[in-house]
Amino acid sequence: MAEIIQKDGTWVFDGDALRLTPGRDKSVSLLRRTLGELTVPLGALAGVSFEQGRKSGRLRLRLRDGACPLLHATGGRLTEPHDPYQLVVEPDRHGVAEYLVDEVRNALLLDRVPAGPVDSPLLPGPSVPLSVSAGDGTASFDGELVRLEWNWRTEDAKAAAGPRTLPVDEITAVEWCPSAGLDNGHLRFTVRGAPVRTPAKYDPNAVELWGFGKDPLMALVAAAVQARLPHPAAHPEDAVRPPGDAPRAVAAAPAAPAEDSHDALLRRLRELGELRRDGVLTEDEFTLAKQAVLARM
Repeated sequence: MAEIIQKDGTWVFDGDALRLTPGRDKSVSLLRRTLGELTVPLGALAGVSFEQGRKSGRLRLRLRDGACPLLHATGGRLTEPHDPYQLVVEPDRHGVAEYLVDEVRNALLLDRVPAGPVDSPLLPGPSVPLSVSAGDGTASFDGELVRLEWNWRTEDAKAAAGPRTLPVDEITAVEWCPSAGLDNGHLRFTVRGAPVRTPAKYDPNAVELWGFGKDPLMALVAAAVQARLPHPAAHPEDAVRPPGDAPRAVAAAPAAPAEDSHDALLRRLRELGELRRDGVLTEDEFTLAKQAVLARM
């Protein structure tokens, strides 16, 4: 087991999954504290890295496309303070961070986890019910219905239409975008049969965001809805299933052959050597993976 404990949070890797717990320090963002602990299965990872800086380092996880509803709904636009898949590492723990990276990389190699996209989410969305007030309105989601209510700052024509209630089976897409420079952000729902999109300021299916403190929390609403939408890589029958029906069960993959036999481990060593010769693995990565295999012989 590899573990690193920091003011920014705690990451623990047990060989099968990474458990990410946000820290209690006041510098930890409201989004991460509200989201709480995450368990990331090894199969959801595309990679891991550690970057050293002058004053601190940073651990980063790279997830496979489509594995996480939060990353899907935000399009990778969460900034560093709010990204739950990054951890600030103090200078005296750089060695521990590097050890954790080695352990995760070895596990990815030994389990032959592909780095490509997945066809179903591997992490759940945030817990519901959720309700967040930011920008020109409040977005609430109970798992079945999204409700948008407006405040005194909402544009008049948009507010005049009154609150909006959107059944999740009528929503075809959801997007959270932060404000950037002079451009405001938004939480936007694409609804089946709705007209062409207009700016969020006038769109009755969008909350306009101005870059204030609670804006990132709207990403949690987006993620909770995204987790209940058909996966973009799902089978067609999943995308058109009747409201309320559970997604089609995915057939279990055939059990992989035992990899701990002497012959299997020798084959794995030969494969690692070929990967090094082909330039897929660096010398350091080859050495680490080889040591992990030898330890199981």
